[in-house]
Amino acid sequence: MNIGDKAPEILGKDEQGREIRLSDYKGRRLVLYFYPKDNTSGCTAEACSLRDRYSELQGRGYEVVGVSRDSAASHQKFKAKHELPFPLIADVDHVLLEAMGAWGEKSMYGKKTIGTIRTTFIINEEGIIEQIFSGKQVRTKEHASQILDA
Repeated sequence: MNIGDKAPEILGKDEQGREIRLSDYKGRRLVLYFYPKDNTSGCTAEACSLRDRYSELQGRGYEVVGVSRDSAASHQKFKAKHELPFPLIADVDHVLLEAMGAWGEKSMYGKKTIGTIRTTFIINEEGIIEQIFSGKQVRTKEHASQILDA
């Protein structure tokens, strides 16, 4: 997906098994962020950055939805442990990851692997992608600030 593209309507199911749709956020801007794995240092830092400034993000018209390949059960534990106030989509079959271009070859510790490419899409009130942060552009500890300052 690229800037100017319409995001898919069906995003997936969250940690409670509820279907999350793009139209659920009509009239709001959506921070749709893809991360590799629950409870890893970078992913936890990113989630906590968004949690810590969640009310400010909401005040500026944003909603937040996280996505990873982890199971709903893993997401439930991750949310509870870090008191995350936003839904986490369990994309275990990486359908949304692939559709959004957040799945592919990456380099980890000098090795090439296939997996989740840390990516955040800012989607406007009409469902159109207006900004993308990908890979090393995402500063996990300061990700909320990146979004608010963009």
